[in-house]
Amino acid sequence: SVAAPSSSCYVIDKNKELFDFTEWVGHAFEFTGNDVVVRFCKDVEQRSSEGYVDFGHFGYFVPGSSSKNFRQEYYGGDLRLCENSFDKMGRAAQVDIKCGSCSNQEPCADKYGCICSVSYDNMKCRVFVELAISCAQTGSRVFEGFTVGFHPRSYEVVFNGMTQLGFDKAHNGYSFPTEHTRVSLYLTAVSSLSGLVGKPNFKVYPGKGLDVKLSGSGAVGSPPTTLSPTILDVSWTCEQVLDTAYEVSISIPVKGYNPVEFSLAKTCEYTQSGWAIFGVICCVLIVASMVFCCATFIYRTRVEGLDALPGVTILSACLEAVSGENAGNPAAWEQKGYGSI
Repeated sequence: SVAAPSSSCYVIDKNKELFDFTEWVGHAFEFTGNDVVVRFCKDVEQRSSEGYVDFGHFGYFVPGSSSKNFRQEYYGGDLRLCENSFDKMGRAAQVDIKCGSCSNQEPCADKYGCICSVSYDNMKCRVFVELAISCAQTGSRVFEGFTVGFHPRSYEVVFNGMTQLGFDKAHNGYSFPTEHTRVSLYLTAVSSLSGLVGKPNFKVYPGKGLDVKLSGSGAVGSPPTTLSPTILDVSWTCEQVLDTAYEVSISIPVKGYNPVEFSLAKTCEYTQSGWAIFGVICCVLIVASMVFCCATFIYRTRVEGLDALPGVTILSACLEAVSGENAGNPAAWEQKGYGSI
């Protein structure tokens, strides 16, 4: 399972592996030669006795090019003497990051890493920083582009292959109420990789008390795409009351990647099996009553004729009275079996 990091200080490299640097946020890397300080995933400054010059705040974290593993961009720095910068965005910084040590000096004294070089582009008001860090341990392989949500174009549960906060484990604040007997999940993926998505499976904690069934196109492993999402219907019935929420852990295997896993919480304040049986019995009784009435109607019309049906005699008499047929002939009424009036 790949859970979404708790900050924006992470990157997915070219091999689709996740590197989470949340614990590094704000860590200062200093370069004494130019008095440049990179506060990781925060900002870049040039410090001197005259004060600080801001070269931008953290913008985004992406894979690098050529020999660099990652790249960070910082924007919105000081505007003074940079009034003619692009779109008047002020000073900016580009930090190219490589895993390991600098090639032109001794190993870094800081266990996190160190700045290898700094260069300036005064015309564009930009500073270029080369940073070497320790990132030997690779993360989980992320199935980018995969989403799971409660609507065809939403991604509340899984976004870009990473499980979102609230669905990484059972949370009471994200639980479904007892009366909610089914939830539909919409799965999407990049069409060229949709064939890698397998058939989901699930586990329930605790193991007894909640009956869960999966159905829909997503339950059989149909390839999901952004234009044609597959639907995974989760039907659940409370069989035992539980003080805490049940956890339904769903795992979707993806060939060549870490499985996509998320959890749904279900609250059971009362049992639902008794009401289900009662509903089935009511439906059976209604259908049986309709069949009996239809059979009685057919039998009486075929054996005794239409006059044997309740109300038909009176209806016929009223129609003849209105039309004037035999209205003044009482004998005709008796002959037709209406009786004397």
